[in-house]
Amino acid sequence: MEDKLRDDFSIEWDVDRYVSRREFFKFLTLASGGLVAGSAVLAAWPALRPKSDLDFPRTLVARVGDVPAGGSAEFAYPGQNDLCILLHRRDGGFDAYSRRCTHLSCPVQFQSDEQRLFCPCHNGAFSVADGSPTQGPPTRPLRRVNLEIVGEDIYAVGVEAE
Repeated sequence: MEDKLRDDFSIEWDVDRYVSRREFFKFLTLASGGLVAGSAVLAAWPALRPKSDLDFPRTLVARVGDVPAGGSAEFAYPGQNDLCILLHRRDGGFDAYSRRCTHLSCPVQFQSDEQRLFCPCHNGAFSVADGSPTQGPPTRPLRRVNLEIVGEDIYAVGVEAE
């Protein structure tokens, strides 16, 4: 039976398992090219994605009278899981930032007595003026939420890119 199979399927098994250097390097070059092309697509994706992904909804977050001068209010923007904080500066202006610490995404808290945004996880702190880190392990600033004030209403209209 085995001889019949060898006659019908005459494959030289020793030669079949042999891979030349040329075949090996051709495979290696094609695989490397695929990895480079995939990496290039991933790197270019933010610039290639449709503009509709970058549009932020205009969302009412508070009224001017709801947040006392020197105080804060929490809200979610642009999605329900995106925690943010609205700060009413003592000079009357408003700023808003993401509440996710740029170190390990712990929620930051506003400390009005020290006028800073504090991350209790690793003793990090951020400036209320621009969201830049002032102490601890964070090295990147908090993401700023763009605001628009119309009459007494405060709207979130976008988030600055990192």
